[in-house]
Amino acid sequence: MKSHRLVILAMFAMTAFAANSLLCRLALKHAQIDAASFTSIRILSGAAALWIIMRLQGKVRYEGGSWIAAFALFSYAASFSFAYTSLPAGTGALLLFGAVQTTMILYGLRSGERLNSRQGAGLAIAVSGLIAFMLPGVSAPSLPGATLMLIAGGAWGVYSLLGKASIDPLITTASNFYRAIPYTIVLSLMLAPEMRMNGTGAALAILSGAIASGMGYAIWYRVVRESKTTSTAIMQLSVPVIAAVGGIDILGEAFTINMFLSSMAILGGIAMILLGKSVRPS
Repeated sequence: MKSHRLVILAMFAMTAFAANSLLCRLALKHAQIDAASFTSIRILSGAAALWIIMRLQGKVRYEGGSWIAAFALFSYAASFSFAYTSLPAGTGALLLFGAVQTTMILYGLRSGERLNSRQGAGLAIAVSGLIAFMLPGVSAPSLPGATLMLIAGGAWGVYSLLGKASIDPLITTASNFYRAIPYTIVLSLMLAPEMRMNGTGAALAILSGAIASGMGYAIWYRVVRESKTTSTAIMQLSVPVIAAVGGIDILGEAFTINMFLSSMAILGGIAMILLGKSVRPS
């Protein structure tokens, strides 16, 4: 029963992650809102939703989280928003979670893990896929947008790693959102002259913050805490696929053969690394 519940929670979290890509792209491309305002509303509405949930559960403590985790959360959210001013939903999600897994793999290597031959081959395949995806051409992603999304993925990887130590996922997530608010205020003040917003853009940002981010991240921290690191990493590989399908169906975005082949190489290579047996030095 516990495993079934965990699978359901994981599916909700993955859908929420993909929804963030779709909501952000939809708001920035089809509604009227700037990236800084989207980020700020997303963080603020996520914090508000978490406060309501905590009150309903009778939780009044706000210990947990850290300023480092909050900065990682803010860095992810801001880079994510600005990247989606120029990237399609599926492309952004592929770069994001490729960077997330790379960050976590590098952390494992630094902690003493070693790659066996199968994992080494997977790494070579994933890197080759990323290089092919970034090569100049008609279907190549915007370089500034791709760079920002890679930064967002690195920040999210750090945030996920910090979540492994969480005792209460809800309190930890709420504390991180509250701590991220000052960063968003500074960002909004710095870019105030470029601010623009309409009701639709604000509503999409609230949905992204309250549902897909606040609730989604609280659930994800619980999944991370109760699952093996490899299992949670594998789960995240489904997000680019969900986002790409949503981008085609909802946003009318194209899905090129180059993106398909590159996605297979990147996600397949990462899967080989994660599923390979880790070998630690004696």
